[in-house]
Formats: sequence, structure tokens, C-alpha cells
Amino acid sequence: MKPRPLFYLFVILIASIAILSSCTEIIEPSLSKQQIQLEAPVDQYQSTSYTINFWWDAVDHALSYHLQVVSPTFVAPGGLILDTMVHNYRFSYTLNPGNYQWRVMAENGSSQTAWSSPKSFTVVAGSIKQQSVQLTSPANNLVTNQSSYTFQWGSLYGATAYQLEIDTNNFANESAIVSNQTISGQQLSFIFPKDQTYQWRVRAQNDTAQALWSTVFLVTYDHTPPGQVTLVAPVTGTTLSLPVALSWNAVATAVKYKLYVYKSDGTTIYNSSFPMSLTSTSYSFNLGSSGNTVYWMVTALDAAGNESPASTKNSFVVQ
Repeated sequence: MKPRPLFYLFVILIASIAILSSCTEIIEPSLSKQQIQLEAPVDQYQSTSYTINFWWDAVDHALSYHLQVVSPTFVAPGGLILDTMVHNYRFSYTLNPGNYQWRVMAENGSSQTAWSSPKSFTVVAGSIKQQSVQLTSPANNLVTNQSSYTFQWGSLYGATAYQLEIDTNNFANESAIVSNQTISGQQLSFIFPKDQTYQWRVRAQNDTAQALWSTVFLVTYDHTPPGQVTLVAPVTGTTLSLPVALSWNAVATAVKYKLYVYKSDGTTIYNSSFPMSLTSTSYSFNLGSSGNTVYWMVTALDAAGNESPASTKNSFVVQ
């Protein structure tokens, strides 16, 4: 019996749906007809806080947002105050007293929206007592193996000095904190005394007043490498057919592994793919010709980037 025409139509329909589905995964949707809706600060807003929290509605398929702030207006700009790419739909920035306008454009890899309609706002001058500094570096919850790090923060209008405190006990005892320094600038280098998680904060001041403390950021110093990796399989010297399953034991504190594969001389890296970074504890090796000897070893890396001593260097022969 010959297949009915309806059957062919059904097959074509299923195939078309599959093709369209795969295309939507490859072809990026255009943003050109979408619009940005600004939420805050609203038009004509007057802020007594020098730190402005910008907020807009997320746009489907947008990968980033282009935020601009000028003074006083985009029609007659006296200066471009902020021009930055943001990967979220919220952003905080500290400004001096004055009149401003802001706008946002959404973007992805192949398209963008039009600029939103700008909104105006005013930052009103006042005492620094109700203001706070924005911390910039190191980012909150950073893990680093650098023993010396430069702490940085934003300026605050009306401030003449900044107090930086670093502690490991959440500032519970002001007389016993790790570091307490007051400087006129906005950055200070600090050497971590030992592996530990540190808290840090900054407070602006002038001759007559102190600002509020900034939010507290955490930074972890870790220069201790993970333990050595133990190779599990294959047993060194084994002759095996491709693909060869390479495996090793997990190491505490490791977040990824480096797989090193060498040619028959045991010293020449097999190809440009190696050393290969992996989050798993196994790899399927499918290269080489019959009779080739392949050498391999693995190291572990932690969140701070410390690399462990290398495992033993095992070998196998391709069957």
C-alpha cells in the first residue's frame, strides 16, 4: 500500500517544526522593535542621597544594557557623566549634587533597541552624614591568591578623607580589627597576613562630619594549593582501544582540573587542546594511531586559582 499524501504532509510538518526550533536556538531574536521602560529614578525626581539606584524593566533576549547619564540634559549636555554597559537591569552610582538626565538601550549580539526616552533627576546638596561610599574593588565575595591587593572605592561629594577598616571578626571589637587607616585618596594597598576571609568597609569624612559606613564586602585570601590528584584508570602501560576513558579521584577544595596529555616522548604536548580545563573527574580520549604511546597527568585548581602538584605521569598504548 502506498503512503497517503496526508502522511507526507505530517512528516514535512514535523521536520519544519524541528528546523524552526533549531533555528531559534541559532538565530538571535531582534530587539529593534522592543522598547525600554525606565522605572527609577522617575522623571523630575529629587534625591537627597548622592547614590542613585537606576532601575529599568528587563527586555527579553537582551544580553546587556547601555546606560548613559549626562548633565544637565541630552539636548544640551554639559558633560557625559556615565557611559557604561550593565548585564543586569539595576545599577547604582554615586553623583555630585546637580541636575541630570539618564537613558538606557538594550543590546544583544546582533541588534539593539532605540534609546529610552530620557528622564531628569536632581541630586540635592546636603550634609555627608546620611551618605555612604560605594566600594569598587575587590568585588564582594572575591577569592584571590594574591597576597597584596589594592582596595578601591568611589568618591563622595564633600568628603576630605576616607577611613578603611579591614577585619576578620565582623568589626565586633573596634580596638582589635586587622587594619584601620584614614587617607585622603580612594585606594589603599593591603597585604593579607594569612589565609582567611576578610571583611572590609569604608567611611567618608570631612572636618565637621562623618558619613555612614559603606556596605561590608567580603574577600577571601587563599594561597594554599589543593592536594595532589590520584590517577585511577587506565593502569599505566595498558594497551587499549579507542576511546580510552581517563579518570582520577576528586580532590577537596578543587573546582576544576587540568588534564595534560603528551606524545610518545612523554614531554611534547599532544596538541593545542591540552592542557584541558575540566570540571569532571574523567575524560574520553579518542586520538592517536595504533601503537602510539600516550602519556597523561592531572592537576587540581581551587577557586583562588592555586594549582596542585601534578599527579604521577601514567601512560597507555593505543591498540
